[in-house]
Amino acid sequence: MGAITLDDVAIKAGVSAKTVSRVVNGERSVRPQTRERVLRTVEQLGYRPNLLARGLSGSHAYTVGLVYDNPNAYYIIAMQQGALAACDDLHFGLQMRPCNARAATLAEDLRDFVHRSRLSGLVLTTPVSEHMVALRKLAAFGIPFVRILSAARNPDDGYACVFVDDRDAAYAIVSHLLQLGHVRIGLLQGGKHHHASAERRKGYKDALQHYGIPVRKELMIDGDYVFDDGFRGARRLFDLAEPPTAIFGCNDEIAAGALAAAQSAGLHVPYDVSIAGFEDSPFSRHSWPPLTTARQRADAIVERATRMLVAQINGNTVENSGFTPELVVRGSTAPPRPKRQRRQRQ
Repeated sequence: MGAITLDDVAIKAGVSAKTVSRVVNGERSVRPQTRERVLRTVEQLGYRPNLLARGLSGSHAYTVGLVYDNPNAYYIIAMQQGALAACDDLHFGLQMRPCNARAATLAEDLRDFVHRSRLSGLVLTTPVSEHMVALRKLAAFGIPFVRILSAARNPDDGYACVFVDDRDAAYAIVSHLLQLGHVRIGLLQGGKHHHASAERRKGYKDALQHYGIPVRKELMIDGDYVFDDGFRGARRLFDLAEPPTAIFGCNDEIAAGALAAAQSAGLHVPYDVSIAGFEDSPFSRHSWPPLTTARQRADAIVERATRMLVAQINGNTVENSGFTPELVVRGSTAPPRPKRQRRQRQ
C-alpha cells in the first residue's frame, strides 16, 4: 500500500482536500467539529504531510527560523525543544540560526537567511529581538516574525511578542533574601546588551528601596552571563571590607560561578553567604547546594512564540502573551549567621 495522501484523508473524513490542508496547517477558519473529525482521520490513517512537496508548491517552505545570540548551551537546548514541540504539532520544519545581535547588518543578514532557506518567518529571541532598527527593516522586508523579550508589561508597539517579566521575578528573589534578614546583597550582572540585565537590575533596586535598604554601587558587579564572570565577581565581593551576606546572580550560570568562588574561599553556603540565581536551568539543580532561583520556562516561552508565528503566517490575528518567572526556594539561601559566628575567608 502506498503512502497515505491528503486526498485519502479528505475522502475518509467527508470533506474537501482544501479543508484538510487548512486543518493540518493550523488555520483557525475551520469549524471545531470539522477540525476534530479531520484530526481523528489523520490519526487513524497515519497521514503525515510531505513538507518538501508542500514547500515546493509556493514561494516559501513550511519552515520557520529560530534566531538567537546566547552562549548558554542549556538555554539553546530548551529553546530548541520548545520550538520543535510547536513545529512538530503544526507540521512545520525548524532551522536554528546563531547571530551577532550587535551587527550593523543584522536585518540584512536575517533577510538573506530567510530567502536562502525559503523560510515562512522568524522567532527572534533576546537580544536579537531588542534591536528596533532591525525589527523595522524586517517588517519593511515583509518578513513575519514574533519576538521574545524582557518587559514588565505588554510593549504594544505593533510587533507581535511574548514578553517575560524579569523585573518582577528579580524583585521576588531579592525580597526573599531581605525577608531572611540579609541587608547587604551583592548583584552579579549579566551583559549590558541584554535588556533582561537592566530589568533584573531594576527588580534588585526596587526590592532594596521598598525595604528601605540603600543601593550600594560597590555591591553591583558588571559581567556577562557566564560561569567565569560569576566566579570573578563573587571574589571581588568577598574582598570588600564588609562583604555581602547574600549574592543574586542574574542567571544560574553566574550564580554557580559565585557558589564555586564561595567554596574556594572557605565559605559555607548558605550560612556564611546565601546565593540565588535566575532561570532554573540545570546549573541551579546540579549545584550543591541547589540554587534558589526564578523558574523561567524557556521551552514553554519559545513554544508559545512559535505557535503565534505560525498563526500569523496563516493569516490569523495574534495577541501578545506574557510570562512571569516563579520563585523557587532551594538550599542555597538561609538567614545570615550572626557576625561573630561567620567563618573568616581563608
